[in-house]
Amino acid sequence: MELAHDRTGSGPALVLLHPLGADRHVWEPVVPALAAERTVVAVDLPGFGRTPALTGVTPTPAALAEAVADGLARLELPADGDGRVHVAGNSLGGWVALELALRGVAASVTAIAPAGLWPEPLLPKASSTHILARALEPLALAALGSPRGRRALLGGTIVHPERMTAAQARRLVRAYGRAPGFIAVNDAMRAGRLSELDRITVPVTLVWPDHDRLVRRPVSVPERMRSVVLRDAGHIPMWDAPEELVAMLLAGSAQALPEALRGPGHLR
Repeated sequence: MELAHDRTGSGPALVLLHPLGADRHVWEPVVPALAAERTVVAVDLPGFGRTPALTGVTPTPAALAEAVADGLARLELPADGDGRVHVAGNSLGGWVALELALRGVAASVTAIAPAGLWPEPLLPKASSTHILARALEPLALAALGSPRGRRALLGGTIVHPERMTAAQARRLVRAYGRAPGFIAVNDAMRAGRLSELDRITVPVTLVWPDHDRLVRRPVSVPERMRSVVLRDAGHIPMWDAPEELVAMLLAGSAQALPEALRGPGHLR
């Protein structure tokens, strides 16, 4: 599959996967700093942004991971000796990143508030917010012109939406309402869970924003995986704590790099 993507920077490849309802532009606040040390590739998952939805299969996170793996193979990214790249993802993107590790595509994973680690599949839930975002888009886009409007509409997932520009907020809401794959992917995501976490052998960093209202931290994860708390941040933390998030993303991917390429501040 051809993945819509943005590529910048140099060095080892770090692939960024967005949350449900967003697109690759959600990473905008952290890309410049990451690109100073990594080849950064932000992609639109199938059914979001400019990447077409999957056809003929149920768009589970596993199916999305298969499509992303195929798309990444076409991009000729800088890879390690085993042909793997570093992957980071938020929410749905975190689950897909972990699925890529299970498939031998990821050299390391940094998963921010990853979906799928719930103990049992979730009950079906109507995608009413997505539907409303589409139906009321003109009103929502107008409201997002002010910091107060951004707090009212985005405060459930972002602690400091007033730090966004109006253009960034509008692009996020527009992507959410217009995503053609939203309903099918949401249904498939809620109907499953990631049950093979203990099979992942590459370095994994799990990042838990301390004001996340959507994804609960699991009771336990494999001991070899590192869990860290991201302070003063919500479920989508790129605008809340960009500097801290950059440090975590660089450190998480550095665990699988040779010592000479790790740079200062890596995890030991």
